[in-house]
Amino acid sequence: MVSEERHLLVATAHEAIYDRFVPDQKRWIVFHVSFVGLLPILVQGTFVPSISQVAKDLGLTHAAVSLAFSLSILGIGIGALVWTAYSSFYGRRLIYLWGMLLLCVGSCGVSLSTSFQSLLFWRFVQAFGCAGALSLGAGVIGDIYKLEERGTVLGVFFGVTLLGQAVAPFLGGAATKYWSWRNLHYSIGAWGLLEMLLIYFLFPETSHPGTLGIDKVMRRRWIHITWVNPLSSLWLLRSPNLFAVMLASALMTNTVYTLLVPMAYTIGVRYGITNEAIIGACFLPNGLGSFTGSLVAGRLSDIIVRRWREKRRGVWCPEDRLRATWIGGLIIVPLSVGASGLIATYIGGPMGLALNILCLFANGVGVDSVMTPINSYIVDTVHSRSAEATAACMASWFLIMSATTTLIIPLIERIGVVWTDIIAAVLAVVGQRIIFLTIRYGDRMRATVDVGFSTMENN
Repeated sequence: MVSEERHLLVATAHEAIYDRFVPDQKRWIVFHVSFVGLLPILVQGTFVPSISQVAKDLGLTHAAVSLAFSLSILGIGIGALVWTAYSSFYGRRLIYLWGMLLLCVGSCGVSLSTSFQSLLFWRFVQAFGCAGALSLGAGVIGDIYKLEERGTVLGVFFGVTLLGQAVAPFLGGAATKYWSWRNLHYSIGAWGLLEMLLIYFLFPETSHPGTLGIDKVMRRRWIHITWVNPLSSLWLLRSPNLFAVMLASALMTNTVYTLLVPMAYTIGVRYGITNEAIIGACFLPNGLGSFTGSLVAGRLSDIIVRRWREKRRGVWCPEDRLRATWIGGLIIVPLSVGASGLIATYIGGPMGLALNILCLFANGVGVDSVMTPINSYIVDTVHSRSAEATAACMASWFLIMSATTTLIIPLIERIGVVWTDIIAAVLAVVGQRIIFLTIRYGDRMRATVDVGFSTMENN
């Protein structure tokens, strides 16, 4: 009886942590971190359509300017690890401020670039500055929302940010054609400055009281600088559970890149589209699908978690959230990418273009029907280090994607669009199989390597 009362007291005290902010404050925080999360997507996505114009202005080859894009992927991967590692010591708010400052400086540097070397340097600084936005945003939501609520909210967060993935190429293409790629980056810098001011004046610290490293420092200087190993979060991936969902999500995300990266060479050439802005607009259906899939899957995963807890009479199993991935991962994703290749090859004219646009939308729905529950699962399982775990997975995705994206166009040239898309579809099915195994054997997998998994009492 005494132990049961103590358990209830602990649970009540922990739940009180999530009541620090009233609902309106929580909605403002989610709104803000969602729009900050758009920045790394815009920094990447708006640059691709401007590559030819940047090359022309700076007297460089397309391959040389593309190196700046690849370097920015590296900057985002490294930056995500650095910012989230330091956010566990100094808090989310301070790290957001420093990140936005670097983004502003880097964006102005890109706009003022007159040489290949300066372009590479400032693109890295720009990408590094905004790199923590997605993983920090997931961590913030984990800080302020309870277990049964955060799937829905994470769905909104990733839905908004991934909508930027579709809008960014269109904005980049339109800005390059009708405005200036330099002014575009000035605009990104101005956005970063606005976010920095909003964070400084209106954004509260969301980390749980007493959990930050700086809180445990006995003798604190006015400016206290501590070395935090940014690679330490990668060590979380020694957990079979986290490594499995990271790999599965990478295989799912690969289908998006398989469709979008060669779009100018597949849909553009097949249907005679040469205008950069129109090609950029073809990315929109995938982003709208991602937004839709995130919203639906986030809410669905919360419902599933609650129902399975009721079935087990209050016992929580983290892998229940992954049950929301079935339809998207097993049916929608492989069918959409496989059908797109067949349609682009064998169906021409407006009908073929319309069907391809439908496939792009379906792929967005399917991929984010898988990604949103996976991202929520990562936050659930290692709640105390949710931002670091998210960053470790994202850095690994970027590493895998940087390798696979270099193979897509050579594969299309060698074996054709159909077989390239079929390979991506098969890999997606393999990814869903990995998720199935994680659902079935998740408890045993967690028992093999404990990286500080959360329990019902501290989640």
